[in-house]
Amino acid sequence: MLSVTEALERVLTDAKPLGTETVSLDDAHQRVLAADLAATLTHPPFASSAMDGYAVRRADIENLPVQLKVTGESAAGRPYAGSVGAGEAVRVFTGATVPDGANFIVIQENVRTENGFATIRERNAEGFIRDAGIDFKDSEILLRGGRRLNARDLMLAAQMNHASLLVYRKPHAAILASGDELLPPGSALSAGQIISSIPTGLGAMLATAGARVTQLGIARDTMESLLEHIERAKDADLLITIGGASVGDHDLVRPALEKFGFAINFHKIAMRPGKPLMLGAKGKQRVLGLPGNPVSSMICSTIFILPLIAALSGDATFDQSEEQVRLAAPLSENGPRKHYMRAVLGAANGQRMVEALPSQDSSLTSILARANCLIVREPFAKPAQAGEIVRILPISF
Repeated sequence: MLSVTEALERVLTDAKPLGTETVSLDDAHQRVLAADLAATLTHPPFASSAMDGYAVRRADIENLPVQLKVTGESAAGRPYAGSVGAGEAVRVFTGATVPDGANFIVIQENVRTENGFATIRERNAEGFIRDAGIDFKDSEILLRGGRRLNARDLMLAAQMNHASLLVYRKPHAAILASGDELLPPGSALSAGQIISSIPTGLGAMLATAGARVTQLGIARDTMESLLEHIERAKDADLLITIGGASVGDHDLVRPALEKFGFAINFHKIAMRPGKPLMLGAKGKQRVLGLPGNPVSSMICSTIFILPLIAALSGDATFDQSEEQVRLAAPLSENGPRKHYMRAVLGAANGQRMVEALPSQDSSLTSILARANCLIVREPFAKPAQAGEIVRILPISF
């Protein structure tokens, strides 16, 4: 069996961004920027007032009280056309252009006006002028290629005056479940049947990771049904099969993939849960065969498919770093496979602590839903006592 490290290396071999496309700003959320993005203007483009008040020359308010002649008004979008001279003031509103000649804003609370004159008896300590370009300058690069764009990034791109962005194409992932015992959610079950839950969770995980997801449905345990469903995925970058990849009489996924032209790279890894993981390829299309147990499937997807989606998306910000945390309860020794234990990360006495959940059965979706991290145990790890440091992988799905 391959180690997890070697299996991941094989999964990521030649995994590169799939090309680019231009999308509107409104469609760019969570897309990966394909090139550095520079501002097309200076922001703010002019010196503006940060408060409602009066634009004056600081030299005119050195000695208070003082009376200044109000010569006009500057409002947002309607700047004052003249300049502020000695002994003059211009009424100014928040966001409005500071008139030429002025270098200080006296807030309106410190001004009394009468008969076209402003009397200033108190001066605020700050001048409340936002200089042109204090946010960014024209041609300044503010967003780097490879960044997955969040709402703050898009607001910045809009402020930089971009209406569309060059992004990497989303990887197209097609998900195929298989098994005579499986029925879709909402079905009435007969004897021996169960609900197919993995495609729902996996589809949500991959969509969040930036993939375009196609659900192929459930193939029956026949060569004809499997080949028919695999054919529907011919345009996908990644085909993900669920179940049917072991060596039993009804495990036909691998033979069907090989008959369709896929070359299988590996089909077992030294990992718990998730031993029957399969990797193959047909030209540029990859196939990953996941175990049929829900927990195994989702954990394998976390370790292998999420990094693959990030690589195919051009996402340079993807990070799946492990953390070190103290154990809240002891752990027994580990067996020959690397173990990803469902666990809960919390706090005790102001310190972060992690505790494995009581059952690690790979079919229990309720246990997985309670977990917020995975304790990572190396093969043949010795027993660990409460208070010892262990490695964890936060769950991001």
